[in-house]
Amino acid sequence: MAESEADTPSTPIEFESKYFEFDGVRLPPFCRGKMEEIANFSLRSSDIWIVTYPKSGTSLLQEVVYLVSQGADPDEIGLMNIDEQLPVLEYPQPGLDIIQELTSPRLIKSHLPYRFLPTAMHNGEAKVIYMARNPKDLVVSYYQFHRSLRTMSYRGTFQEFCRRFMNDKLGYGSWFEHVQEFWEHRMDSNVLFLKYEDMYKDLGTLVEKLARFLGVSCDKVQLEGMVESCNQLIEQCCNSEALSICRGRVGLWKDIFTVSMNDKFDAVYRQKMGKSDLTFDFGL
Repeated sequence: MAESEADTPSTPIEFESKYFEFDGVRLPPFCRGKMEEIANFSLRSSDIWIVTYPKSGTSLLQEVVYLVSQGADPDEIGLMNIDEQLPVLEYPQPGLDIIQELTSPRLIKSHLPYRFLPTAMHNGEAKVIYMARNPKDLVVSYYQFHRSLRTMSYRGTFQEFCRRFMNDKLGYGSWFEHVQEFWEHRMDSNVLFLKYEDMYKDLGTLVEKLARFLGVSCDKVQLEGMVESCNQLIEQCCNSEALSICRGRVGLWKDIFTVSMNDKFDAVYRQKMGKSDLTFDFGL
C-alpha cells in the first residue's frame, strides 16, 4: 500500500518530499500557497514577534517574553497553554485570517527567514525579538525533534541528519543564512537580537534588554523580581518531562558528536560564518 503524506518516510526520497522550495529555500509543506499572503500580512505597532530557527529555544523564550510583557506569574504561565497565546504565523492552525483578527497586543511567532516575513516588518513596523542558538546544540535538538515527530519520524542516523543540516537540506533552509540575515538587522530599531545561551549565562542582562526593548518600565527591585521569575520559568522548563532528554542544555552536543563529526562541522562553520562577527558559546 502506498504511503500517505503522514506516513513514516523510510528513504531519502520520501523525506525530501516533505518539503517544497520557495526562492531557493526549503520550507515545510504547509507554507505552500501562502507566502504572498504572509508577505502582505498587516502589522500593528503594538505587535510583539518572536522569530527563531527551529529548536532555538522558542518555547522558553515565549514564556519569558510573556512574563515580561504581560507581568504574568511564572506559576500561572505553567498552568496555561502558552502556545495558544502565541500562534505561529505560517502554521495551518489557527491560520492567517484568525491571527490577523487577534486583539492587540498580538504576540506572534515564526520560524521563517527574515526575507520572507511581512514586508511591513522590514519597514520598521512591530517589535521583533530574534533568538539564535549555537548550531551544535541546535542540530542535536532538531534531530531528536524529527525522530519524535509523527509526520516526519526520521529514521536516518544523526550523522546523516547533521550532514543535511550542514548542507542546508532541512525545513526553513540554511541555519547559517537564517541567523546571519537577522544579525545584519540587529541594529534596526524594531529588532532585538538575543542568544539562547545568555538565558543561562547572563539572564539578568537579557531580561533587562528585553524589558527596555518592550517599553516595560521597572525599577531595580521590580527588575530583580522579573529576573527571579524568569529564572523560575527556566528551572521549571529544564525539570519538565519535555526536556527529560536534556534538549535544552548548553553543551548538549558534546555527548553526541564524534571527533570526526566535530572537525567536519567546524570546517563548514568556518566556511559559512567566516565573514561574520557573530559568535556563540558552545559550552558554559
